[in-house]
Amino acid sequence: MTTTEPELAAPSVRQLVLLSIPAVLIGVVSALTLWLVEEVAALIDDGVWTALPKTLGVDPSSGWWIFLILTVTGFAVGLTVWLVPGHGGPDSATTDLVAAPLRIGVVPSLALAAILGLAGGVSLGPENPIIAINVSVLVTLVGRLWKAVPPRLVMLMAASGTIGALFGTPVAAALVFTGIVAAVKGGGALWDKLFLPLVAAAAGSLTMTLLAHPHFGIPMPAYTHVTGWDVLAALIIGVVSTALGLAGAVLFPLVHRVFHALRHPLLVTLAGGVVLGLLGALGGPITLFKGLEQMGTLVVNRADYSVGQLVLIILVKLVALLVAAGAGFRGGRVFPAVFIGAAVGTLAAALVPAVPLPVAVAAGVLGITLAVTRDGWIAIFVGVAVTQNLLVLPILSLAVLPAWLMVTKAPEFLIKPATVTPTSPRAAGGAGR
Repeated sequence: MTTTEPELAAPSVRQLVLLSIPAVLIGVVSALTLWLVEEVAALIDDGVWTALPKTLGVDPSSGWWIFLILTVTGFAVGLTVWLVPGHGGPDSATTDLVAAPLRIGVVPSLALAAILGLAGGVSLGPENPIIAINVSVLVTLVGRLWKAVPPRLVMLMAASGTIGALFGTPVAAALVFTGIVAAVKGGGALWDKLFLPLVAAAAGSLTMTLLAHPHFGIPMPAYTHVTGWDVLAALIIGVVSTALGLAGAVLFPLVHRVFHALRHPLLVTLAGGVVLGLLGALGGPITLFKGLEQMGTLVVNRADYSVGQLVLIILVKLVALLVAAGAGFRGGRVFPAVFIGAAVGTLAAALVPAVPLPVAVAAGVLGITLAVTRDGWIAIFVGVAVTQNLLVLPILSLAVLPAWLMVTKAPEFLIKPATVTPTSPRAAGGAGR
């Protein structure tokens, strides 16, 4: 949103009520799009990771199969970015969670690239592409059918509806958008600005709940009493997890430059797929995909993993996130970061059994999520959502403070335009993005 755009007028109660109708529709459509993308990805996922190996009589968890599928995925995404009109949209490494609408012609190729990555086991989530898809489609659609709704407002409602659907609750959208809408000029009081995005988020989260029953929490031992030692443990784990995320942020531009030095988009993602395949073979199936289901498996079955194995899983997943995000795949960085944070917490609880598991996991998730998103509210929310325990909330509210001091002036987990290596127009088939 640029500063040259006119201010949004402060809405009246009547306007808020009337605009709630498109807000609900935008939220529902946002959830339906997310559900459709994930369903298509799940069908392909089932084909390449379950049906095909069963038909061939091979073990889908074997290292060679993981390597093969991720290499093929890199090739398929590379073909999409190279040849399909729209070229997969902008490199996800260079985009924030909420960005300006894309040309509508870019959307199909972005959706295809994102679906292939999700199904193929790439360590990225759906959040960046699906928000970009919904914002672009809905700004275009509402602009033609409902011209009285300002495009910036449609953009906010579409992004909010998508975030509500992603997390299964409008609370996540409220926290993310508190900072965003507060910076929007005009529009009345903060809750005047938040009202319509929250309507969209509620509609999106309810629709997704009815369709797919998203569940972010992990079954954990009961935690009923806060102690000073728990707070100290959370502070330490949060700092360590934040430092791990910042180490990734420092290395991210280097990883991006190394892969994009190949210049041709097919070679970039193919090389990324090969490296991801090697990493997957090393870390095993637990280190694949966006990490939401794998996070639950890791924490619930934590007794099956030694300290050394947990360290390996953390390192492999962090490198896989850097490679996936840096090698031209389309996807978000939040979900795999949450997996890493949960693994850090599980490791901490294994090293010091006196630390309650919910505290350790919540602090681990908070630290690296903060490093990746630069948003304290969403980091606290995800930490609480993963543990499903409100007693960790005051602990995380303290743990976020030293973590924020670490990230506030540190490098972002984002490639700035000046550091992007341009892809040769000839290598990209002569088509601009």
